[in-house]
Amino acid sequence: MGLILSLSIVHTADWQLGKPFGSIEGDAAAVLREQRYDTIRRIGEEATKRSAAAVLVAGDVFDSVTTPDQVIRRALETMKSFSGPWVLLPGNHDPLRAESPWTHLKTIGHPENVIPAVTPAPIIIADGNLAVLPAPLTRKHEPDDVTRWMDNAETPPGAFRVGLAHGSVTNRLPEPDGDVVNQIADDRAETAKLDYLALGDWHGTVEIAPRTWYSGTPEPDRFPRNDPGNILVVTLESEKAPQVEKVAVSRFHWHRLEIALGAGGDVDATAAVEEEIAAEVNEAEIALLHLRLSGTVDLATRLRIETLLDEWQARLRYLYRDLSGLVDEPSDDDLDLIDHGGFVRAAVDRLKTLAEDPAVSERDAARTALRILYFEHVAGGS
Repeated sequence: MGLILSLSIVHTADWQLGKPFGSIEGDAAAVLREQRYDTIRRIGEEATKRSAAAVLVAGDVFDSVTTPDQVIRRALETMKSFSGPWVLLPGNHDPLRAESPWTHLKTIGHPENVIPAVTPAPIIIADGNLAVLPAPLTRKHEPDDVTRWMDNAETPPGAFRVGLAHGSVTNRLPEPDGDVVNQIADDRAETAKLDYLALGDWHGTVEIAPRTWYSGTPEPDRFPRNDPGNILVVTLESEKAPQVEKVAVSRFHWHRLEIALGAGGDVDATAAVEEEIAAEVNEAEIALLHLRLSGTVDLATRLRIETLLDEWQARLRYLYRDLSGLVDEPSDDDLDLIDHGGFVRAAVDRLKTLAEDPAVSERDAARTALRILYFEHVAGGS
C-alpha cells in the first residue's frame, strides 16, 4: 500500500434505471428510459478522463425492487466505459431485500470492478488510499440513522474516508418542513471524521453541510427547480477541504414555465407566449416543458395560442400544457363568427350567459362548449 496525498472520485446518485415515466405521454417515456444508459456511459467516460479513483453511486441505482434482469444487464454493459471501481449503494427505491436487484446482480454475476455496497463495512480501494464507508438501506424507510456506524469505523492510516449514504439530512434540506425519513445526522462528516460524505435521494445538486453534498440525479426525471443533471468530481487532498466540481452530463433539459396573460383578446398575448417559451428553452437543447398559462383571453386569441402550442409540441421532446388557469371570455366578434342569428345564435347567447354567471354550476361546461363551437367553425371555414 502506497499512500498518496490526493485523488479524485466521481460522485453520482439516483439513476433509477428502469423508471417507467408513467406521467409522460407518448414515445417520450421510452426515449427517456433509454437515455439513462447513455448517461451512465458518459459518467464512465468522464471518470476515465479525470483518472478518477472510483465512481460512487449514492443509492437508487435502480428504480424498484422488481427491476427486470435485462435492466441490470444493460447497466453492467454501460459501466464498461470506466475500468475503475463502481461502488453501488442500495437506496430507498432499490433497498437490499431478499428479492431485489442486488440478489439478482449476484446471480447474474458482475465484473470485479462493480462493487455492490451491501454491507455497512469499509470498502478499501485505490491501493488502500480510499476507504468508502457505505450505509445501505434495507427497507424503503429506515427508522434509525444507518450512517451512525461510520463514527467508529476503522480504516487504514492515512486513507481518505468517504461516506456513502442515501436519505435526508436532519435539520437541513431537502425536507425542512416534513418528516425526515432515512435520516442522516447533519454533523456526520464531523463525528465520523470523513473527508467527504457523498449523498443521494435529493435530485438536485447541493452542498448540504460541511464536506457533505448531494450530487443530484445525472439525468433529470421531473420538472424541477433544484439543479439536476450533474455529477460531482471531488478532489481529496490531505489536510484540506475537498474540492468539488459540478459537471453537467444530462442530455435532456426539463423546464417549468408559468405565463400570466392580460385580460381580453389581444394578438400580442400570442406573441408573449412565443417570446417567453423561446427565452426559456434554448434551441440547442433537447427539451421537455411544463407550461402553465393563466389569464383571460377571447376565443380568437385562445385559438392562436393553442395553434402555437401545437407547433411547439412538434419542436420539443415533450410538452405538458396546463391551461386550467386560462379563462375564455368570448368577444362579440367571436360570437358573430359562430352565427349572426337563428337558433344557433340563440344557443350561443345562452351559453355565454351561463359562462359569465359564477353562480351557475355549468359555467365551465358552457365555456368549453363555446370554445368547441368556435374552433369547429374556424376549422370548417364557416
